[in-house]
Amino acid sequence: MPHHDAADTQPAGPDLFDYSPWHYWTQATDDDRTRQNEHQSALCKDSPSYRFGEDCFLSPLAAVQNDVLALGARSYIAAGAYVTGTLRAGRDCTINPYTVVRGDIVLGDAVRIGAHTSLLAFNHGFEDPDTEVFKQPVTSNGIRIGHDVWIGSHVVILDGITVGDGAVVGAGSVVTKDVPAGAVVGGNPARVLRRRGPAPAASAATDLAARLAAFADTTRAQAEDVIARSFDSHVQGGLFVDAPGRPPTVRAQCDAIEIADLLLGRAPAPLTGEDQIERLRSWQDQEAGLIGALTAEGRQLDAVDGLFDRDTAYHLLCVGYALDLLGSRLPHPVHTVANATPAGVITALDALPWRSDPWHAGDWVDTLGTALLWNRLHHPATPDGVLETLFGWLATHQDSSTGMWGQPSPIDGHLLVVNGFYRASRGTYAQYGVTVPHPERVVDTVLRHAAEPRYTAPAAQTACNILDIAHPLWLTRAGGHRADEVTALARRLLTDALGHWQDGRGFSFRAPHPTTAGLPSTQPGLQGTEMWLAIIWYLADLAGVAEALGYRPRGIHRPEAATRLG
Repeated sequence: MPHHDAADTQPAGPDLFDYSPWHYWTQATDDDRTRQNEHQSALCKDSPSYRFGEDCFLSPLAAVQNDVLALGARSYIAAGAYVTGTLRAGRDCTINPYTVVRGDIVLGDAVRIGAHTSLLAFNHGFEDPDTEVFKQPVTSNGIRIGHDVWIGSHVVILDGITVGDGAVVGAGSVVTKDVPAGAVVGGNPARVLRRRGPAPAASAATDLAARLAAFADTTRAQAEDVIARSFDSHVQGGLFVDAPGRPPTVRAQCDAIEIADLLLGRAPAPLTGEDQIERLRSWQDQEAGLIGALTAEGRQLDAVDGLFDRDTAYHLLCVGYALDLLGSRLPHPVHTVANATPAGVITALDALPWRSDPWHAGDWVDTLGTALLWNRLHHPATPDGVLETLFGWLATHQDSSTGMWGQPSPIDGHLLVVNGFYRASRGTYAQYGVTVPHPERVVDTVLRHAAEPRYTAPAAQTACNILDIAHPLWLTRAGGHRADEVTALARRLLTDALGHWQDGRGFSFRAPHPTTAGLPSTQPGLQGTEMWLAIIWYLADLAGVAEALGYRPRGIHRPEAATRLG
């Protein structure tokens, strides 16, 4: 399955380096290097967002039409290649003749791509049969390729795919799902043929994958029972509660929908999907666009205007994504946001308690970013400049030494800072498909926080605290910073998480443990189940074994961006 990438000697010709760039480093004359430097300088002059590392080669016969282009040292783009969009590549990467690389794409170090291969990080919509396909919206989730990846000739890698470190993709493969680290894949669609690396490491990964597959089988078999135990048929024609004996909540309806979609691929019984759509849509206040809380009897309270209300802000996230999973949408714009101005957003951001309560500040940013998302996707109600102002404020207020917003406290350490980072980045960078600034510092801070046993020891784990570690590490994984430590942590936390499932009842928000038995937070419910199922996917993906689960979150905790800026 190799493509030709050797440094053999070959007689020089006028287009030798264009079609065989690997000869450039051994056979280029001073004149050749001068012409290449002039070519790169001209490209950078025309496009200030271009950056080239030491000793790169770009053939003048390649169609380089990127909005953003960054190549690490000794990387090359050969003749006939067609590159557009955003491409960030590490050192020693190769894009061989007639390769197509389009969309938002990140390559790690030493990614070698064969001739006539296509990395296509976008899709045309085709859902509307009355509109010609080329006129329908284009979506893009991006492609992420790890370090030391070998991609053969005539390969096609589709949008939204992640290829793990050390993987090999055989010639002619069509890659339609993520490739685990160290896997050798081939075929159409590509499947794992074998593993690279020494047998003990492969055996450990295989054992973990086998445990994941068994866990997934168990959760699917028990999903209907887990959901049914939280349905109260006596309240308002039937409503979900988080756990038996608790009052109905807006979030419980949405958690049930997320769990059923993930494990069963349908709406949760006993209500029909249409009934649940109608109910969720009816809960949005037409005037403000917000969603009020429920009483113990299941009646809805009036929505509190504004986005700072802690009791209802999350409803914009959970109801919006639940409707999306059911094939519907919020019926009204979020008018509080539709009437916002850039100046008002800056004032609100400045007033948030970033020092004393960075979690609450991040929660507010998540709510604002999601409200803007629904207005942007479904209504002509996104005010000019507000979304750009939000991203601009975050970029200029991020601490470049930690990658975070806010400061650690003497009592909680980095807990609220990391948790606030997750909420703020989920509603902005992750939800809109934007690269997080200072990703290496984010990894450093999260790993420092994760080393605190009071938050990550098995008896202390909660769904929030582990999700707020797993998601930032997953969001910044493409750079490969401290990858071995991240993988080891993911495997440890994943092993713990698999042991938290309680047969027939699901997950509790706080991990069950003899020392905490009897606490309400250790009683299984819909919220804990929804969150831990997503956590397990993120940890499994960081550990390179997510394929064994057979599911991928599609709601609030979806790994793909919900939309793209631009």
